Amino acid sequence: MVTLNINGNAQDVDADPSTPLLWAIRDNLGLTGTKFGCGIGSCGTCTVHVNGRPTRSCTLPISDVAGAQVTTSEHIADDAVGRAVLDAWVKHDVAQCGYCQSGQMMSAVGLLRGNRAPTDADIDSAMSGNLCRCATYQRIRAAIHDAAKALA
Repeated sequence: MVTLNINGNAQDVDADPSTPLLWAIRDNLGLTGTKFGCGIGSCGTCTVHVNGRPTRSCTLPISDVAGAQVTTSEHIADDAVGRAVLDAWVKHDVAQCGYCQSGQMMSAVGLLRGNRAPTDADIDSAMSGNLCRCATYQRIRAAIHDAAKALA
């Protein structure tokens, strides 16, 4: 049994401590916004925030996050930065198939929490670990710029 703090709530997870956080979130806690992509932490689809930092959850054992604050995409709109990103994503019609978008938005929120006026290079760097098979990268960049303006 491992106790996780997910979206501000302490949750007991009855799983092996080596279980990846992604599977504890999805299978044990029923929060399906975080998606499985590659299973090796390369595509960014499984991105959540651990203590406020974008983190790949598919390779992170739950034992490593016991006591940490974990935020999933289900709570992205709980603060001004997350709300601005979500609104910009809708405004720019970023999602095509939508599968990678929760991870994309979690990375974008992480960027904008630390940099409210990112350049294209800042965005490209922060988002480089997030893959989109539909190639909506231009819309993602435009949405991040728009969210930054909304937060200014």
